[in-house]
Amino acid sequence: MKIKIYAASTFFALFIVSCSVVDNLFTFNVATQTSFKIASGFPLNLATEIITPDVTTNSSAEFQNNNTKADLVKDVKLSELKLTITDPVDKTFSFLKSIHLYISTDANDEIELAYLDDINSTANTLNLTCTAQKLDKYIKASSYKIRAKAVIKESITRDITVKSDMKFKVTADPF
Repeated sequence: MKIKIYAASTFFALFIVSCSVVDNLFTFNVATQTSFKIASGFPLNLATEIITPDVTTNSSAEFQNNNTKADLVKDVKLSELKLTITDPVDKTFSFLKSIHLYISTDANDEIELAYLDDINSTANTLNLTCTAQKLDKYIKASSYKIRAKAVIKESITRDITVKSDMKFKVTADPF
């Protein structure tokens, strides 16, 4: 009797492990990047919008490189969003109080993508808190829009260029 229980337990454990390995085989990351400017003279302590250029996706190529296609994508979530000041190179995020980023397409409503409040940083990079929103329809689109809403806590005398690096975790079925 103990042998049957042991054998059944072992089989069940192997089944669970093999299923998780198969799931991992069809999970991959898609990285995108965009830049935006925070203009000098940005109003202090007011939530102000920053519009970025449309982000063109190469998702079809990414899907194909990972042996899948858009209609087989099951789940897309943002796993990382990092902001980096690229100009001026010596500037830090000490001027920023909060920032919220939103994503939309022409066919899909805008939803919050990531945020960070009560910023107290003297670095030139920030890792934002990603929301748990499902992003399938945004990544499958040929392009999407990113909009930022920022609150500045100290005046800035020069335009600041910020690069946004986004990493999306994609789970899909194979061809």
